[in-house]
Amino acid sequence: MEVGGLPVELWQLILSYLCLPDLGRCTMVCRAWYELILSLDKTRWRQLCLGCLEHRHPNWPNKPGVEPWSWREAFKQHYLASKTWTKNTQDLESSNCLSLFRRRKGRRRLCVGAGGEFGSLRAALAAASPYDRLVLLPGVHEEQGEVLLKVPVEVVGQGKLGDVALLASIDQHCPTARLCNMVFMPARFTSVLYKTTSGYVQFDNCNFESGQLLIHAPGTCQVKFCTFSQSSIHLRSVALCVLENCEFTGSENASVTVEGCPSSDRNWACKHLAVLTKSCAVSIQEPDAAGFPMAKRDSGGESLLEPVRTCEIVVGEEQSSFLSAVGAQALLGSAQEDTEFGENLPAAKEEEYPALDSNSSDSNLGSDDDEDAQAAYELPYQAHSLSHTLADVTHSRLQSNRLHALQRDLKLKSLQQELQQDQEAQSLANSLQGCIIRQCLFRDGKGGIFIYSRGQAKLEGSIFRDLTYAVRCIQNSKVIMLRNDIHHCKASGIFLRLSAGGLIADNNIHSNCEAGVDIRKGANPLVLCNKIHSGLRSGIVVVGNGKGIIRSNQIYRNKEAGIYILYNGNPAVSGNHIFQGLAAGIAVNENGRGQITGNVISENQWGGVDIRHGGDPILRNNLISCGYSDGVVVGERGKGLIEGNIIYGNKGCGVWMMSSSLPHLIDNQISHNNIYGVAVFCRKDNAGDYPPDQGGSENFQEEREGAGGENDPDSEEEYPAARHPINVALVELNSINHNGAAGLHVRSSEALNIIANVIHANRDGGVAVLQSSQLTRIADNSISCNSQGGVLVEAECQVELRGNGIYENSSHGIISKGEGIIAENDIIGNHRCGLQLLQAADMKVIKNRIQSFQDYGIALLDEAKGQVQENLIFQGRSKKSILRPMSNAEDCIIQNNMLLTFKKRFDTECMLINPPARPHIEGGAPGSCMAAGGQRVSSITTRVDGGCYNHRSIFCTIL
Repeated sequence: MEVGGLPVELWQLILSYLCLPDLGRCTMVCRAWYELILSLDKTRWRQLCLGCLEHRHPNWPNKPGVEPWSWREAFKQHYLASKTWTKNTQDLESSNCLSLFRRRKGRRRLCVGAGGEFGSLRAALAAASPYDRLVLLPGVHEEQGEVLLKVPVEVVGQGKLGDVALLASIDQHCPTARLCNMVFMPARFTSVLYKTTSGYVQFDNCNFESGQLLIHAPGTCQVKFCTFSQSSIHLRSVALCVLENCEFTGSENASVTVEGCPSSDRNWACKHLAVLTKSCAVSIQEPDAAGFPMAKRDSGGESLLEPVRTCEIVVGEEQSSFLSAVGAQALLGSAQEDTEFGENLPAAKEEEYPALDSNSSDSNLGSDDDEDAQAAYELPYQAHSLSHTLADVTHSRLQSNRLHALQRDLKLKSLQQELQQDQEAQSLANSLQGCIIRQCLFRDGKGGIFIYSRGQAKLEGSIFRDLTYAVRCIQNSKVIMLRNDIHHCKASGIFLRLSAGGLIADNNIHSNCEAGVDIRKGANPLVLCNKIHSGLRSGIVVVGNGKGIIRSNQIYRNKEAGIYILYNGNPAVSGNHIFQGLAAGIAVNENGRGQITGNVISENQWGGVDIRHGGDPILRNNLISCGYSDGVVVGERGKGLIEGNIIYGNKGCGVWMMSSSLPHLIDNQISHNNIYGVAVFCRKDNAGDYPPDQGGSENFQEEREGAGGENDPDSEEEYPAARHPINVALVELNSINHNGAAGLHVRSSEALNIIANVIHANRDGGVAVLQSSQLTRIADNSISCNSQGGVLVEAECQVELRGNGIYENSSHGIISKGEGIIAENDIIGNHRCGLQLLQAADMKVIKNRIQSFQDYGIALLDEAKGQVQENLIFQGRSKKSILRPMSNAEDCIIQNNMLLTFKKRFDTECMLINPPARPHIEGGAPGSCMAAGGQRVSSITTRVDGGCYNHRSIFCTIL
């Protein structure tokens, strides 16, 4: 009959009465009939799949309410899996009669129980032939001694699951067996329910209560749709076994224990299990949120760097403000004026991150009444009206170059992208060795999976909840975890130690009482593309020589540090988004190390990165923004290389340092933070300043005892050879601009070097040295356009200022009440005095070029003393040069200074030629890094020999 002879709906109704063999025959009629049978997927195929007593819902136990994409395909996979035990080719080839087994219409069916042919399972097995089917009738079947399974048989319980209970201990000695639809309970003499040391066993739709399964290599097993209540599986050196769609509850120890390296002596069933596993592999999907939109792209694929109002990151169905509007605006490199920048801010963010009006610091030098005087004495660096926008344009140009790199490098990668780029991760993800656990549920017990002594396990699509721990992997073992949910564990979710490794990728790890992932004692896993959030302590902890590669994860809303590194932990942390934590984004403590590169760290309650007590990381090329406290905190005895980061829009300081710390702060963009750009303090840490113990409640005594980095043979390999120890904290080659207070604030009891920085347009002074009992060296910096003075040195401070360019600050160029040397600086165009010495200042002022439009070039007031020699002072029209009260004439030596008065503009253009305008930096410091745009940041000054600048801005040349 033609299919078109009846309506499709009527055909579907008729065919819904057919059994499985008849449906198969109908598909062979023609293509139209084949497609008609396929159309029964949600009716007849669903009915057949759910009606089979040997199977359960395809998505049981994790998602029983979610339908599979195809009921027919699910039924097919169930059917093929149930026949794996019959593929014992070795036995089939050894007997001609058995080779005809698949063609036989049926096997012997032996009934066991009341009303059956045999009264006990032992008696039925004694009479069974290979591949017979033993049916246990409803009731309780108890065997007094251990039952030996010597021939391959299938043992099936009749009726619904629970109707048949078997109290026995079975020891398999045959090549293959299958047990289905029964409740296993332990015999009185042992807790072992079933064991095999050589054969293959298949369990379908069974319950195991208060006992354990023992599978020893070369034996193997396949377990599907089974429930383990206070029961467990112990696998020893198994080459390959599969646990699918099982539920484990109430375990007193680990639900699944994997011991020993996968055996090279592979069971006959391993190749069939491998084929079956690949055929129904869980596909790796793109994560819900691959990152945040950094910029639009045009039709040609080019990035369009245009201002945006917000940047958001989506986590599941939730959205969080990932970068503030201010942060997004500046990070996209807009070269607009700051006033225009401020106008583009959303109203909701104006109070949190108010726009900084650069007109307050980059404005013209005087009031309207003084415009004529200013025009007559216009300096070379003001040529072409660049004084207003010069630093903004340069700052935007540098940030624009760096942001192109940020767009490429800091966008959160998907797991597919990571696997394409990382061959090791791809190999681990595709590996099929040891125990394969898929779509299982582990709940309400002590442990989920325990892997030790070089064991190997692969976990996919499973749920671990309300356990003491989900996965514990130790002793050179390996775990591969893909797309699992791990939550509400009483300790850490995943625990790796003693040189364990593997791949932890695309998991959702949340709401655990301790760390989401705990790595210690030489463990070295790959942690990729996970969501680790809402933990009651830290997201990831790396302790006691733990290593690991932590990449492309979303780590957020954890109660303590997103990543916590201590006791010689030394991970590689890159490409992660760490945000909205209730403590620090990344904390490095107690001699922790690590290479922290290319991360986005934002909106954390404490410091974006917190380094204390011997912590010595490499912190490079990160975006640290919009935190509710400081961007980077280097606390007591903190160290580390802090290089090439953008530290932006934090409500505290950009970088907060203790004078007892020894960081190397180089080539960072530190801007638009609410307080200081860089602050150095000498006070001790207060207990309330940061969470006292972010490492968890577990005892770290073992890690403390073994944390001596001197004896670690790998300690030198992990750090680049370019790193040299420093004995003085160093702030070098940074751009510190548009911060809410002073660019650099110093209250230090230790020596400090401030070298070759651009300190520009901050709302207070450029550099404020308020306490400095040891020498603070300020050399080769450009300090300009700040809202107060360029440099302030308070009483009793020791300072050396050498080779700096101090330009166009809104108050005095330098105010000093302390001691030291001011030599070879250009102090030009500041609104008030170029240099003012107050109170008991005792300074040597030598070989500087000093100019002020309206006030004295040098003013010595109060009891100031010292030497003022060989300075070149450019006088304004007011003829003010040096102010010296007669009362301190004996204590102050003023000699060999040159006074110059310019009457023509041409003369002023040649004012700073020989030598050219400071600072002078040729070649940069050793080890200076490359800027994102490809040019050396150290080359912020270009030496120009001979003549004037062809009417170009000297200040532009400097920057």
